[in-house]
Amino acid sequence: MIRKLMAEWLGTFSLLATVIGSGIMAERLADGNVAIALLGNTIPTGAILVVIILVFGPISGAHFNPAVTLSFAIRKEISVPNSVLYIFSQILGGICGVLVAHVMFDNALIDPSTTVRSGMGQWVGEFVATFGLVGTLLGCLKSRVEAIPYAVGLYITAAYWFTSSTSFANPAVTIARGFSNTFAGIDPASILAFVAVQLTAACLATLFFNWLLDEENQASTF
Repeated sequence: MIRKLMAEWLGTFSLLATVIGSGIMAERLADGNVAIALLGNTIPTGAILVVIILVFGPISGAHFNPAVTLSFAIRKEISVPNSVLYIFSQILGGICGVLVAHVMFDNALIDPSTTVRSGMGQWVGEFVATFGLVGTLLGCLKSRVEAIPYAVGLYITAAYWFTSSTSFANPAVTIARGFSNTFAGIDPASILAFVAVQLTAACLATLFFNWLLDEENQASTF
């Protein structure tokens, strides 16, 4: 379990260091062009997801996301106590990743974001992003396990652009990004609603895809 928790910590650390670090770099190089800055933030995020899932998947299952851990807990593939430990490691790893990104780019170590992300459009965007992420994972888990790293990386890359919220889709990521007043940040006051929507979407997606991918139910319809 210690190895699994370390893998979850380090994977989420790497994810947030990439999200925040690439956001800072992209904003500095984009010269005010927000579309270019978003693209510069998107590509590294999708790429690092592929890498960390490939590296840490054999150790911990590569959740790096409380919404994913919740989904597996609903499916009884991880116990409740272990789920709590996973989620704690993910949140801690994410915050540490943000702090290290700040050190790398000479930002204030703790600098809470002032970027308000609120309203129905943003919340619907997070619901769609998280529902799709869990569905991508469960669908690949059913038929193409080896494709999970690439499918997840590509899904998040796409969701950065087709969702209004730019696809946080991860409570640990959301909490950690509250500590960073940079391109990828989120005002701490906006976090609770985002997390609530993400966890709700994860529950509903798990129930829906468990039904959709149930081979016994499919066979009984013919």
